[in-house]
Amino acid sequence: MLTDKEILKMINSYLDNLPYTRKPQSLYEPVKYVLSIGGKRIRPSLMLMAYNMYKDDPENILPSACAIETYHNYTLLHDDLMDNADMRRGKPTVHTKWNANTAILSGDSMLVLAFQRMMQCRHDKMKAVLDLFTETSLEIGEGQQYDMDFENRTDVTEDEYIEMIRLKTSVLLACSLKIGAILADAPDTDADALYRFGEQIGLAFQLQDDYLDVYGDPAVFGKAVGGDILCNKKTYMLINAFNRADEKQRGQLLKWVTSYTFVPEEKIAAVTSLYNELGIDKLAQEKIEYYFRQSRKYLADVKVSDERKAVLEAYTDNMMNRCV
Repeated sequence: MLTDKEILKMINSYLDNLPYTRKPQSLYEPVKYVLSIGGKRIRPSLMLMAYNMYKDDPENILPSACAIETYHNYTLLHDDLMDNADMRRGKPTVHTKWNANTAILSGDSMLVLAFQRMMQCRHDKMKAVLDLFTETSLEIGEGQQYDMDFENRTDVTEDEYIEMIRLKTSVLLACSLKIGAILADAPDTDADALYRFGEQIGLAFQLQDDYLDVYGDPAVFGKAVGGDILCNKKTYMLINAFNRADEKQRGQLLKWVTSYTFVPEEKIAAVTSLYNELGIDKLAQEKIEYYFRQSRKYLADVKVSDERKAVLEAYTDNMMNRCV
C-alpha cells in the first residue's frame, strides 16, 4: 500500500502534467493557475486511500481523483468571488489576478472539466459514480445557499448549522471515499460505511475549524484568529452563544454583531470573553470529539484488515490533530 506522502506526490504530479490544449488560452489559464497554487489535496487523497484499501493500483483512478480536486477548486474560485477575497493560499485570487467575469467563466469551465474527468472512470461503474457525484454537487450548492441565508439571521439553530456544514463540507469528503470504494469493487456495505465515515470526519473537521478560529495558535493554525468573529460568521460558536445567552449577554452579542464601526481587537476579545462565560469552548470540544468517535465507528464497520485501514486512519487522525 502507498503512504499518504506517496499518494500526495502522485496527485500533484498528475495535476501538474494535465494538458490544456483547448482555446482560448485566456479561459484555461486561470484553471491551470488555481490547480497549481497548492492545497492539501485532502479529497483526492481520501479517494485514493479508500481505493488502495482494496486494490494496489491507485494510479488507475487518478482521473477521478483529479476530477474531485478540480470540482473542489471550482467551488473555492466561486467562493472567493462571492466573498470578494483577495488571497487564496498566499496567492491572488482569480478575480483579483484577472477579473470577475473571467472568474465566473473559468469557474464554470472547471465544473464541466470535473465531470469530463470523472467520466474517465470505468464504464461499468460510471452510472454509480456520476449519480453520486451529481447528487453531491447539488448538495454543496444547497449548503452554500443555506450559509448565505444564515448571514442575516440571529436565530439559526444548532441542527440547522450542522446540516449546512454537512452539505457544504462533509458530503464531498464522503463522496471522495465512496467513489474510491466503488471503483475498487468494494462491497456496497463498505462503500456506505466509508461514506458515513467521511461525513462524520467532515463535521468534526469543520467544527474544529470554528473552534480554532477563536482559540487556535496562529503559528500552528496558519492564520490569524478571530476572522469569523469580525465577519459575524454564523459558526457553531456564535450560534450556541446566542442560544445559551441570558438577556444581558445576548444584548452584548447583538451589539457586537450589529456594529459597523469597532476596533477589531476589542471585538474579538469581547466576543471571546462571552464564549468563555457561556462555556462555548468546552461545548465545541465535546461536539468535535463526538463526531470523531462516530467516524471511527463507521470505519470499524469496513470489512478489511486493520493493516489495510492504517493509512486512512492515520491520515484522518492527522487532519484532526491541528494543535491549539
